[in-house]
Formats: sequence, structure tokens, C-alpha cells
Amino acid sequence: MRQRVFSEWFSTFRRSINGYGYYTDFPKVYENAARLKPEIYLLNSLVGSETIEADFAALLRKYPDCVRAIPILLAVREWEIYCQDENGAVRYRFDRNAHSVAEYAYFMRETGLFDLLRRHIVSNLYDYVTGVEAGLDSNGRKNRGGHQMEDLVESHLKKCGVEYYKEMYLTEIESRWGLNLSAISAAGTSTKRFDFVVKTPSGVFGIETNFYASGGSKLNETARSYKMIAEESKAIPGFRFVWITDGGGWNSARRNLEETFQALDTLYNITDMENGVFGALFRT
Repeated sequence: MRQRVFSEWFSTFRRSINGYGYYTDFPKVYENAARLKPEIYLLNSLVGSETIEADFAALLRKYPDCVRAIPILLAVREWEIYCQDENGAVRYRFDRNAHSVAEYAYFMRETGLFDLLRRHIVSNLYDYVTGVEAGLDSNGRKNRGGHQMEDLVESHLKKCGVEYYKEMYLTEIESRWGLNLSAISAAGTSTKRFDFVVKTPSGVFGIETNFYASGGSKLNETARSYKMIAEESKAIPGFRFVWITDGGGWNSARRNLEETFQALDTLYNITDMENGVFGALFRT
């Protein structure tokens, strides 16, 4: 087998692994908007009103529950909003009759919502709220991004048809297969777990995976930590440590990654997986 060259391997790293569903979770957006659909349409009756404060008061007296849709018009999902001005502080609650009509009207006036509706700046509040929810959903990208690399690795494990487990602690590995992992568990005191564990006739593979789109001191620490595990695990019969990593963030910690690359022959990236490295690895 041709010896791997770090510079060649590193040149195949990806800047991003964002999938099509990473940017906006539209099913969630639609679901959130639909939860307040009746109340939103009630407030929509105020769009273009020339007597909006009187119409608002009449609407609240007849349909007091419509106040529940007010916070989302300000891109707020909470049921309470704290506001303060020269007249004092108020913690507004947006449920039936929590405040007087005059107090809710004051809130609508001071936040600019009356002006938004009266001037017909938006013509359909439900469409507007759907857009607001799409904007708020961008906050969830970090959580979605955090699982993308694990999902990608798992998809390649599934293709291999191997027996694998997710998020398995060292103690579980020891008890299930009778291995002694004290060399990497600080004599049994570590609570470490692997992202994936693969069991084949030839042994057990502990897999760590991550993707770093941006740099930072954490990458150097990660590389050093995994180099140590790589060296310590060599003394454990029937066990191999595997690390799958990628991302442009490694440019800032390239030297430390290269040191681990030299110490760990089972350090792979996304391109390696796409080229079928798992199939070859788990057949050994």
C-alpha cells in the first residue's frame, strides 16, 4: 500500500459540510407559524385600518386570545416581554386578559406594531410571521451543524453493513467484549465515550469524529489528546482507535494535526470515507 502523504491528504479537506436542510428547517417553520394561525388572522384584520387603536380595542374585547400572536410579530417566542420607558417598567404577559386593553394598546403603539399594521407595510400577517419564523430558525443552525459530521460518518458505516453502536462509554466496551481499556481510561477513572464503536470479527474499533469550520486553541488540544489515545491504544489487543476529522479550521492547527497523522494510521477525512476506507478497514 502506498504510504500516505500528509500534504496530499490535507489538501482534500472540506470548507463546509452543510447539507441542504442545514440553512432553514422549513417543516419546523411552517409548524411554528401554524400554531397561532387563528390569532394571526384575527390581527390581520387590522392591516390598513385608519382607526387602528379603536379597531384593536374592539378586537380584543371580542377575541381576547388574539394577544397570544403579538410577541411573534416582534420575532419573540416567549409569552412575556419586559419593557421600560420614562413611565416605568412593565412585564407584559400575552394571554387572555392579563392586562387591560389600554395597556396592550400602549405596547402596540410604543413597539411600532400599530404603525406597521396601519400603514399597510405588510399585507398578510401570516406570510409575515412565516418569514419571521424562518429568520428565527437560523439560530438553530449551530445545533443542526453539530450533528452533521456524525450523521455523515454514520451514513458510511451503514453502507458497510457493519455492527456499530453510537456514543458508547469505555466501561460499556469493556463489559460487552471483555477488553481491558485501562491504558486509555486512566486506570478506569475516565468517563470518556466514543462517538461510534464498530465490532468486527477482527476486533473493536473506537471512533471519534468532528468537523471544524473555524480555528481556535481547541483544535491543538484535540490533536494532542487524540495523539495520546492513538499511542496508548496500540498496547490494547483487539482494539483500534479511529479518528475521522475534516474542516478548514485545521489550517490554524495544521502542525499538531500532522503530528497525530504520523502517529495514527487510522486518521481519516471525508474524502477517505467516500473512497471506501471503511470497507477496507473493517475487513482487516
